[in-house]
Amino acid sequence: MKITVAISGASGVVLGKRLVEFLKSDANKGKYMVHLIVSEAAKEIAGYEDVDLACVRGLADYCYDEGDIAAGISSSSYGIDAMVVIPCSMKTLSAIANGLSENLIDRAAENMLKMGRRLVVVPRDTPLSLAALENMVKLRTAGALIVPPVMAYYYKPASVDDVTDFFVGKVLDSLQIEHDLYDRWSGIK
Repeated sequence: MKITVAISGASGVVLGKRLVEFLKSDANKGKYMVHLIVSEAAKEIAGYEDVDLACVRGLADYCYDEGDIAAGISSSSYGIDAMVVIPCSMKTLSAIANGLSENLIDRAAENMLKMGRRLVVVPRDTPLSLAALENMVKLRTAGALIVPPVMAYYYKPASVDDVTDFFVGKVLDSLQIEHDLYDRWSGIK
């Protein structure tokens, strides 16, 4: 499966990092080809949040800067199976929802929508403005899955890593990829 992972300029860069780590883990060796796009704002935020993006770039099969509009994944003829924008800034959300295609993230996401392929968007902001909500509705109507990193408590997280794994697990669920990153709800006993 060929997956584009785009890390845009919103808090929560660790979510994109963890997704790539899972996809390229020894347990998944050879299953997933990862095309990674990291925005300039994401690089800056990674510094604030002490997230090492160099190691993530080392895991990905292909790495692109957001300005690389000549990349293969900028064309809908390039056979990407799915794309995740994680985290997704409100600027990127708006650009994708409104077809602006100003950079490689926006363009690659537009390709997913127009080709009817899986696009998962992980919006990272709160509270949400009316414009953000309307953009999410536009994306959902166009076929994207909106997976905000919303906290759950039933699995009794003991660390920030547990919470990160839960969020990434929900993204993997949206991609229909099996994982064991969190304990699933099994009902009240």
